[in-house]
Amino acid sequence: MNNIKITGKDLKATDAIKEYVEKKIERLEKYFGEDFDVAVVIRAEKGEQIAEITVKAKENIYRAVTAHRDMYASIDKDIDILEGQIRKVKTKKDKANKEDSIKTMMTPNETAVEVENEIIKTLYYDLKPITPEDALLKLQENPVAKFLTFINQDTNKVNVVYKLKDSKNYGLVEPE
Repeated sequence: MNNIKITGKDLKATDAIKEYVEKKIERLEKYFGEDFDVAVVIRAEKGEQIAEITVKAKENIYRAVTAHRDMYASIDKDIDILEGQIRKVKTKKDKANKEDSIKTMMTPNETAVEVENEIIKTLYYDLKPITPEDALLKLQENPVAKFLTFINQDTNKVNVVYKLKDSKNYGLVEPE
């Protein structure tokens, strides 16, 4: 089992609370196996029961502090917060690993080769007939987008509205 240390400050860490914490910590094992340490500090402050849980796993430290009238509710909320933090970090790492594997391919002699001039990503979206003005508004709603493809409502042809390099004006591409 993992290393769990439970400390009470101005509040006794009862066997029931210790068992409850150990049971709840088991939810985190699916992320790390049994290779992580947990420090739990419980205390009472101004009528609130405060649970502070710190998890150290590999190179990461996760921490949650919650105050509630009920200690068990504080512990539950901390575990939910920690699980969210762990999933967020895991998702970021998985995404980075996936992007790295797409960008580089290994050759038989195990040297990395940069992929160039290949389609490495495909996006799908609906093309709906709208006016160029409405397309411009949709593009402005999404600050990271550089262009928007749409069907021109007036001509029934595919058009593209795009941001110019000055980042203040826009261009429109229309087929003849």
